[in-house]
Amino acid sequence: MYAVMLTGGKQYQVAKDDVLSVELLGQYKVGDKVEIKEVLLVADGDNVKVGAPYLEGSKVVAEVVAQKRGEKVTITKFRRRKHFQKVTGHRQWFTELKITDINA
Repeated sequence: MYAVMLTGGKQYQVAKDDVLSVELLGQYKVGDKVEIKEVLLVADGDNVKVGAPYLEGSKVVAEVVAQKRGEKVTITKFRRRKHFQKVTGHRQWFTELKITDINA
């Protein structure tokens, strides 16, 4: 059984016991339960339910495993022959979720 859910403006295909990284969900702490009700599709073998746009009464239950920062992305600005070079970096925050249940 798997589902396609929407969070942080992105779609994720999830199954039970999957661990995935999503955009930061700042209102939750580590160990909290998260209910995501924006479920687009639920499939169980040949039984497939598709929402328009969301499935009514369906939800994905997950547990917050961690609130972390991603890998550093280096940004380089350079102008040739102008003696200008600027290097900056950025680390994006994300939330790590473990899917505990899919309710169709």
